[in-house]
Amino acid sequence: MITTFKKTMILIIMASAIISCRKVILLEDEESGRARPADWTTETHSNNVDPNYDVVFNETKVNKIEIVFTADEWAAMQTDLSDVLSASGGGSSFSDQTPLYFAADFYFNGKQWYDVGVRYKGNSSLTANSNKLPLRFQFDEFEDENPEINNQRFYGFKELSMSSNFNDKSFMREKSACDVFRNFGVPAVRTAFYEIYIDKGTGSYQYYGIYTMCEVVFDSFLTDFFGSESGNCYKPDGDGAAFATSGFDLNDFEKKTNKTTGREDIQAMYDALHASTRTSDPTAWKAGLEAIFDVDGFLKYLAANNTIQNWDTYGNMTHNYYLYNDPAMGKLRWIVWDNNEAFTSGNGRKSPLPFAMNTTGTDWPLINYLINNNDYETTYKAYVKSFANSSFTTSRMSAIYNTQQNLLYTSANNEETGYTFLTGIGSFNSAVSTLISHNSTQVNAANIYAP
Repeated sequence: MITTFKKTMILIIMASAIISCRKVILLEDEESGRARPADWTTETHSNNVDPNYDVVFNETKVNKIEIVFTADEWAAMQTDLSDVLSASGGGSSFSDQTPLYFAADFYFNGKQWYDVGVRYKGNSSLTANSNKLPLRFQFDEFEDENPEINNQRFYGFKELSMSSNFNDKSFMREKSACDVFRNFGVPAVRTAFYEIYIDKGTGSYQYYGIYTMCEVVFDSFLTDFFGSESGNCYKPDGDGAAFATSGFDLNDFEKKTNKTTGREDIQAMYDALHASTRTSDPTAWKAGLEAIFDVDGFLKYLAANNTIQNWDTYGNMTHNYYLYNDPAMGKLRWIVWDNNEAFTSGNGRKSPLPFAMNTTGTDWPLINYLINNNDYETTYKAYVKSFANSSFTTSRMSAIYNTQQNLLYTSANNEETGYTFLTGIGSFNSAVSTLISHNSTQVNAANIYAP
């Protein structure tokens, strides 16, 4: 019997063997003195440039990426996916096993990137009844096997995440949520629309449809948004991520930076949140919590999140957020992540939080404890009103939705059966109309809650 570990090692060995057989035209790179692939330039492939947001996250067009696998690489990638899904019980629960990277050639604007690491990503989106699955890219993943691509970057980016827009017939939720969060001053990554084409080793491309490219938090975002990546960055996931007294576990806070150091700041945040002064001396409790956690920023996030209605995050789920210990502020700050379920009334099992957030108990203390403090409730209500009348106004959002509808129409109309969540172009247009109606409804509801 072959164990999961042995299967993983076999797949890695297969990938390494395939890479070693690739034929690449090499030229000497004047900058490093190293032999480099022919398409290599400092601006496009080097790690000695700042990320080029204008090219990679161009919001005025739908960019196009072509990905070429060998038949063996593609087959191994599908075998690995099957192993991951099997480990999750066939998709009935989330797996702790992360899909492996496999090498592929990557083409953009007539240039080639070599042996780029490509893997599947996500949880429920990996079980979609579609071939259109979310992807993750790491451009120097196979530099040990292929030294010619040492420190390979994509216009300054080492890693990028590609959302498949799962369960979103408008294609706009992921991008629009990030955009309105950022406009309101809430930390959120940059995003852009892409068409994806994949050659599975057959010599022809399959159109996989419209994806949303997302910046990776611990790659480029920290420096871009906060001005530094030197602080501790965490990706919480698991019972501990609820910050409740039951099930709290520091191991549920995966470190993405400074991996050799401890998690004392997370422990300090937990201790401050659950301090006895919360009921005996609220002023002291607030001061202690605000010393370690950006409470004001979190209240701002809650106001925006509850207005746009995003159920797939804290308050319902113990994932889909990051925490960053911002050196400039000296506090842990909340970063939003994974917004494809935003702008909806739920999925039949989970519903968005109401504005009053009175459905959350002490199992979600970051919400329950804060909203039951009069000062914090007042601040939160002010942010709800501000958000509804600035970043999320009906005029602003209708203009954004209409612009994106025009931008995406041809790409959406070209999506193919088996590689789409659409049931025809009419379902795309209908989904956009639903977003516009949802916006109007939520703005009215926000102004009733916080007049």
